[in-house]
Amino acid sequence: MAETQQADPKAERKAARLAKQISSFSKAHGGAEGQIAYLGDRGARIVLVGEDGNWGDLVAPSHEIAEKAVEKSGITTHESFDGEFAAKVKTGRYEWSRMAGIQVGGPKND
Repeated sequence: MAETQQADPKAERKAARLAKQISSFSKAHGGAEGQIAYLGDRGARIVLVGEDGNWGDLVAPSHEIAEKAVEKSGITTHESFDGEFAAKVKTGRYEWSRMAGIQVGGPKND
């Protein structure tokens, strides 16, 4: 007799909630693509990039839940955050000032 694996209801609910958030982001930004990154014991980060260049991220308690959420949402995923995928991200003055601020001791007031 084949062994069947019971789905964890809590994990299924979490994946469904994340999928709903991913779908909302995608709808609001003309479509989206994503990438899942390990966060160690903390779970996995789902980085989303909209077709309009806006980006965001979500954290799932495990890589498996992140994969289920992305699959349910139907977005395209990438193995890594580089190349053409990374080039789609549009950054503004805020992001550049934050990045520079980290390197030189904090953002400057203009």
